[in-house]
Amino acid sequence: MLRCPVCGQELQADNRGATCPLGHRFDRAREGYLNLLRSNKSGDSMGDPKSQARSRRDFLNQDYYAPLRDALMDIVREQVSARSGQEPLVLLDICCGEGYYTSAMGSVEGVDAYGFDLGKEMVRLAAKRGGATYFVANMRAIPVADRSIDVATHLFAPFNEREFTRVLKPGASLYTVIPGARHLWGLKEVLYDTPYVNDEKLPQTTELELVSTRKVAAQITLATPADIEAVFQMTPYYYRTRRKDRERLANLEQLQTPIEFLIAQYHRPM
Repeated sequence: MLRCPVCGQELQADNRGATCPLGHRFDRAREGYLNLLRSNKSGDSMGDPKSQARSRRDFLNQDYYAPLRDALMDIVREQVSARSGQEPLVLLDICCGEGYYTSAMGSVEGVDAYGFDLGKEMVRLAAKRGGATYFVANMRAIPVADRSIDVATHLFAPFNEREFTRVLKPGASLYTVIPGARHLWGLKEVLYDTPYVNDEKLPQTTELELVSTRKVAAQITLATPADIEAVFQMTPYYYRTRRKDRERLANLEQLQTPIEFLIAQYHRPM
């Protein structure tokens, strides 16, 4: 399924990693992932430091976002069940991060899961989780064969309509996740004098058809200052909040907040 990012030809696995018929070689890292970037500029050198990757991993390991994980696993089970004993369902998790959701979906029986991210540290951590084949790649040119994916998932990341459509099989589905209207409302109440709801604006596309949406919501209590800081770093507010407002958050021992996610299903026409 994987393609050479240089020439586009099929990659074949070997003891060291993978190579294509033209001799382009990609070594497998100690953790088991492949680096399929055409340059050395990964997310690690573009504002995604190792400390943030590890902080995200540690936060997700607390299972605060388990309701979303479980909802995605249910969706994957539904997709597997609908196939009635065909070949394994090929799943691609786009911008997989450190693999929390990818490994869970990949653990569903009948799934052959792949996940990629631009950040090498994210993918290194994901590969340690297992449950999928992981690789470092750029979403602008996904090194995956045309029409090879049965189900793709895409959480909290930019939308590349052309590439998503290209890799999906006709009739396949893409599940995109965005924050719900009151996601992390308790965090906003601390940070801002006038909190605002998220607009729940779904990605617009002319090549894929929006089939349905479902909402996942829960109430959580962030138990430690480290967990509060970690979830703050995972939001866009982290880069645009004033120091004095950050200090209010830093003084908290615990924080109660709703979490909300909107899952949109898109379909590639036959």
